[in-house]
Amino acid sequence: MNDSSIPTSAEVIVVGGGLVGMAVAYGLAKAGTRTLVLDQGDDAFRASRGNFGLVWVQGKGFDRLEYSRWTRSSALAWAGLAEDLLQETDVDVRLKQPGGFHMCFSDQELAERQARLAGMQAGLGDYPFEMLDRADLRARLPGIGPKVVGASYTPMDGHVNPLKLLRALHAGAQHHGATILGRMPVERIDSAPGEFTVVTPGQRFTAPRLVLAAGLGNRPLGEQVGLHAPVAPNRGQVLVSERVRPFLDYPTINVRQTDEGSVQLGDSMEEVGFNDLTTTDVLARIAQRGVNTFPLLADVRLVRAWGALRVMSPDGYPIYQESASHPGAFVVTCHSGVTLAAAHATRIAPWVRGGEQPEELAVFAGERFLTGEVFSHAH
Repeated sequence: MNDSSIPTSAEVIVVGGGLVGMAVAYGLAKAGTRTLVLDQGDDAFRASRGNFGLVWVQGKGFDRLEYSRWTRSSALAWAGLAEDLLQETDVDVRLKQPGGFHMCFSDQELAERQARLAGMQAGLGDYPFEMLDRADLRARLPGIGPKVVGASYTPMDGHVNPLKLLRALHAGAQHHGATILGRMPVERIDSAPGEFTVVTPGQRFTAPRLVLAAGLGNRPLGEQVGLHAPVAPNRGQVLVSERVRPFLDYPTINVRQTDEGSVQLGDSMEEVGFNDLTTTDVLARIAQRGVNTFPLLADVRLVRAWGALRVMSPDGYPIYQESASHPGAFVVTCHSGVTLAAAHATRIAPWVRGGEQPEELAVFAGERFLTGEVFSHAH
């Protein structure tokens, strides 16, 4: 049904109202761009609502240093994003960046971790990290279990409340004049020189620039504007405990205590198609690893579990590209929407507005999957 109060044109249409799309939309609107967000709504896969909330740098991009630089640039910009959102929306996303730990459960795992991070430091220069043996680790994290032999630590890592972040990005974009429309599944995209028409049930919206940030929907939508985005679902499962006394001041790769006191346990990766259900065997492994890391969790009650689908490319790295055949159409897709939110707001948005592409992103065009120049997995 047509509503005359709904704008049908904008300077940029963003398809997708999750963390990726909203970070870009927020950056666009803040710069004064008339921005329209079309979101499919609650019948989508909602990757933004089922994630671990990490702002994580260490180890990412060990074999693709452009991704390491991109991730680090976002982590460095995160404090500014959190402060802006707080000032504009009164939503505190609960950012904390005290550094983070990656636990190792064998001497071999510890040695491999050190070799990986040392290689990244050699290639990047400014890449601080420490390797901690068990005694050093216990001095910092007294609750660590006897099965943990050591850990890597970097001061670059942190975490946020991802639901508050999503809310803040929506409110912030609207504060700067963006229009966000829900329940707007895209049926097709028509294009003419200098104009894209996004067709939804009963509505048509036009703009000279278009950002596809529709997660798993990017693949069919991208094909309509000359963009290759062969993303597929990858399931992660998470356990959530009751609220417990504060015991963990740092995020770790598989356990974190939230700002509200509950504990999240996760870090599974499964290729099971579009099945976002939970399974007992995977949750049991997650729980056991959590207890091995922090034995006090053995007596903590679990209150929730969920499965969510990551948006994963064949090599695990993101896809960022402007269409050569349909200039003005962009695809932005990744599986680290929390970590990269600051970069999407502060560096992708200017590119979409007509600025230069960030230099780190040139290697992440979707055509790499057609030429065989696929990178090894990013996780």
